[in-house]
Amino acid sequence: MASPRTTDKSLFFTHALINGVTAVIEGLLVLRIALKLFGASTVAPFTQWVYETTRPLLSPFEGIFPTARLEGPFVIEFSALFALIIYSFIGYLILQTLLTLEARPTKTTR
Repeated sequence: MASPRTTDKSLFFTHALINGVTAVIEGLLVLRIALKLFGASTVAPFTQWVYETTRPLLSPFEGIFPTARLEGPFVIEFSALFALIIYSFIGYLILQTLLTLEARPTKTTR
């Protein structure tokens, strides 16, 4: 049986991992939104990397909303904004589910 101290460390690690993964996804999506909004050059390696990295994250949301083109190269990608909201919500739900499961009283044996 794991000691309470080991369990606390593993729970902390699990929470930190979920928060970290969610933060990386959110950060990449915010970068994509900002690059599109400010009309970043698509030939720049960093811009290409951000677009290629976030493409799989956006694939479930493509086509839900139209992409708005402003004057010049500026673009508002509503599907990326929606994906950002959804991924944040999913991360929140996962953490809340874990907190709920942790709070359940455990059956002790003698």
